[in-house]
Amino acid sequence: MTSDFETQLRAVSLRVTKPRLAVLTALHDHPHVDTDTVIALVRADHPTVSHQAVYDVLRALTDAGLVRRIQPAGATARYETRVRDNHHHVVCRFCGAIADVDCAVGRAPCLTASDDHGFVIDEAEVVFWGTCPDCVTTSSANAEGSR
Repeated sequence: MTSDFETQLRAVSLRVTKPRLAVLTALHDHPHVDTDTVIALVRADHPTVSHQAVYDVLRALTDAGLVRRIQPAGATARYETRVRDNHHHVVCRFCGAIADVDCAVGRAPCLTASDDHGFVIDEAEVVFWGTCPDCVTTSSANAEGSR
C-alpha cells in the first residue's frame, strides 16, 4: 500500500515523507477519524511525529485532494481517503459512528437541485442521521433490562 501512497503523493507534486505516508496509512485503515485519533495512530509507529506535523500533513493532503475532510453538524472534523466519488455519510446520533453511503442515483452530483441559481453543480453533500446497529442493540438491551 505504501507504494500506492507514494505514487499518489508524487502525482499531486507532494514530497514523499514518513509523516505523510503514516497519515495516509492511518486514514486508509481507519476512515472517519478525528485529528486526535490520527495523531495517536501515527505516533503508535512514529512516536517522534509532532502534533503540528500531523495537522500540517492533514491540511496538505486535503488541499491536494488526497484526503477528504467531513464535519457533520455538531461533530468534530473527520478525515477519510475515499475521495472524488461524491459519496455521502450516515452518522449515529448517539455514538457518532460514521459510515459511507454510496450515491443514490447515477453519477455525481447524484442529486438535482430544484434551482441551481446559475451554478454549475458538481457535488452534493448529504448526511443521513440515525442510530447505528450497536446503539440500537444497546438501547434494546437497556429497555429489556428495565422491564
